[in-house]
Amino acid sequence: MVANTTFKSKREEIKIDGLKWINISDAGQEDIKYLENNFNFHHLDLEDCLTENQRSKIDEYSDYLFIILHLPFLHRRSKRITPIELDIFVKDGLLITVHENHPIINKIFDNCKKSPAVKKEYFNNSSGYLMYRILNEVFENVFPMVDDISKNLNSIELDVFEDYTGKDRLKDILLMKKDLINFRRIIMPQRSVIAQLEHLQMRFSQNELDVYFDNIVDKIEKIFGVLENLKDLVDSLHQTYESLISHNTNNIIRVLTLFSVIMLPLTVITGFYGMNLKKLPFDGHEFAVIIVGAIMLSVLVGMLSYFKYKKWL
Repeated sequence: MVANTTFKSKREEIKIDGLKWINISDAGQEDIKYLENNFNFHHLDLEDCLTENQRSKIDEYSDYLFIILHLPFLHRRSKRITPIELDIFVKDGLLITVHENHPIINKIFDNCKKSPAVKKEYFNNSSGYLMYRILNEVFENVFPMVDDISKNLNSIELDVFEDYTGKDRLKDILLMKKDLINFRRIIMPQRSVIAQLEHLQMRFSQNELDVYFDNIVDKIEKIFGVLENLKDLVDSLHQTYESLISHNTNNIIRVLTLFSVIMLPLTVITGFYGMNLKKLPFDGHEFAVIIVGAIMLSVLVGMLSYFKYKKWL
């Protein structure tokens, strides 16, 4: 994880009844130095907190766990989905979260600071249970993101299938496919990490947490299942839209081709009479223009009738 230069590093803590939560947003070198001086964490784990593109994982030690997760985040301005890395140190009586200013985690922390009732609700058990409550709420807030994608996709689908106006929606469909690919890429590794956490015996926990983490696993599986369905839908929508564009293009080409074919014999006739030759048919006839025009009109009507008979019009 690399510290975000947009935000200043922020380190806060809450402690109640022997349980402490330290929340670090946009960690810098000073925060890592603080962790190194005050806690007996492995130096490789501390380096991972400042290293970009770490894989989701769980490292188990004799007295603590180090967990790396990647959480999907929807940027309100760009409407694009990107991952935010969350690093967690959890041991007996201590939980440390290190992240890139994740709004949900910061909101939970602020609510615990402001409300004694909320603080008691989150801090009434072990550090493992506190971690569960945080992760459960974080993944619960992923569902509205999935719903937003589903609504946008339904809007595009309605425009393509029922209310097609010729507006180019290809870019919207491709951006939707990109978001779904990124979303699935973010969620997929978290399935195995949380599942592994579910079956891990936490020595620093006062009670069995496998049932609780199984609840998070169910949420992740539901999210991933919906994303799979949306992926199939957007793939079908993309193929349908491409077919629709191809169909409309073929119709335009057909009309232009018919015009070209109709004009061809008329062009031959006008070209023939445009030659500087003597003794052409109807040359010198007082109704020559009318006769030639009638011939051209007959050819035109005949070709249109033939095209109509062949159902090309």
